[in-house]
Amino acid sequence: MDDIKISLITVCHNAADTIQRCIDSVRGQRYAHVEHIIIDGNSIDGTLELILKNKSDNYFFTSESDSGMYDAVNKGIRQATGDVIGLLNADDYFADEYVLGDIANVFSSAGADILYADLDYINGKGGIVRKWRSGNYIPDKFNRGWMPPHPTFYAKKKLFDDFGLYNTGYGTAADYELMLRFMYLKKAKISYLNRVIVKMATGGISNKKLHNRVMAWQSDFKAMKNNHIKYPFIGIMLKPLRKIPQFIC
Repeated sequence: MDDIKISLITVCHNAADTIQRCIDSVRGQRYAHVEHIIIDGNSIDGTLELILKNKSDNYFFTSESDSGMYDAVNKGIRQATGDVIGLLNADDYFADEYVLGDIANVFSSAGADILYADLDYINGKGGIVRKWRSGNYIPDKFNRGWMPPHPTFYAKKKLFDDFGLYNTGYGTAADYELMLRFMYLKKAKISYLNRVIVKMATGGISNKKLHNRVMAWQSDFKAMKNNHIKYPFIGIMLKPLRKIPQFIC
């Protein structure tokens, strides 16, 4: 298990209020074979100073302009030297100190190409406001609007080398399109880790305004169609409905 190196990518911009918690969450992991790559978008609020303060041997950062979140993520992937790549948002943190060890164990024991798990959405006080429980993977689920929570998505670097990076042309749906491409279209070997691994802050670019939500639906539909989902019209209608049970805590 210790032979598996995990590359964690965090992209941030003006995240001084939360970046320290994110960094501490990574440093607190019991699993040591990890590198943390932080891609900063020219922050001006003190984020960069906090990043520099925490620099260590397995900790790398870049601060420069980018063309959006997934352009920054792609920069991190290109820098990554790990066997497995995952993302941890600057606002988010791991559920406990055993998360990365459990992830490495699944990749080692199950021979998985991809792993996903569960997450909790939290409010500003750390209270749980939404529970995303993914369930076991069945390819047909994608045809019924299902998707795993992207902050729990870990994939072998080889998949990015073979099948490409995040396609920034999909906007905020770039994560959904990549998961469709890797999991559904390319049929990678997938394992579900049946536990919460990430505490995720509420909000998000695609949910802030009606216009953003409409644009996200259009991008979701394009991702479904281009990755050969059988019934994209049905999928796009069911996708938001699948969130309803997550609010029944």
